[in-house]
Amino acid sequence: MSLVAEAFVSQIAATEPWPENATLYQQLKGEQILLSDNAASLAVQAFLQMCNLPVKVVCRANAEYMSPSGKVPFIHVGNQGHSLSDGLDEVQKAEMKAYMELVNNMLLTAELYLQWCDEATVGEITHARYGSPYPWPLNHILAYQKQWEVKRKMKAIGWGNKTLDQVLEDVDQCCQALSQRLGTQPYFFNKQPTELDALVFGHLYTILTTQLTNDELSEKVKNYSNLLAFCRRIEQHYFEDGGKGRLS
Repeated sequence: MSLVAEAFVSQIAATEPWPENATLYQQLKGEQILLSDNAASLAVQAFLQMCNLPVKVVCRANAEYMSPSGKVPFIHVGNQGHSLSDGLDEVQKAEMKAYMELVNNMLLTAELYLQWCDEATVGEITHARYGSPYPWPLNHILAYQKQWEVKRKMKAIGWGNKTLDQVLEDVDQCCQALSQRLGTQPYFFNKQPTELDALVFGHLYTILTTQLTNDELSEKVKNYSNLLAFCRRIEQHYFEDGGKGRLS
């Protein structure tokens, strides 16, 4: 099975036990990994931590091409059926899925836009990071090919002519909706985390901790104190032993 952040709510009948040597493959690491890839990887890691499922994270330069779906991160674990939302009723599950769609449609798309459509970010960060595993001229060829693919996608979904300010406003509106839904609760559905919490954490934490050409994106998240507290809570509870703690 290929497990990616966007597929948390897809439930598959569990027919095999979770392997002790389960491996999560992601594209590059540290300063090399792109914003959207890092967010997706961290969302999956958070989900697995919340399910108390062990996993080893392995970085591969060709992870995108190893993945059956072409998406990263991915993990081969056989047929599994792990869920964090079994305690929710049908109305709550529908609401959770709607907010997950909001995150994917707004935050993920904004990350991709910033990486591949904002010329300052493309020139200073994206091309160098994406092409770093490959020799010249392949590094430039693959980076321009990826940029063309993302720009084509942006045009198809109506984001092709958006300005950076408009994208940042979309991010702010998404954060406002998430902040209002979270309120003073520890998690989006009160005391226990769900797939939504893992997905939101992956994106917000990555936005807050990734160095870009400026702080405009992270400042949108920082405007919402309960979202910052939410990220710190998950970081401390599920990742503190793993050497994170960058929001402390």
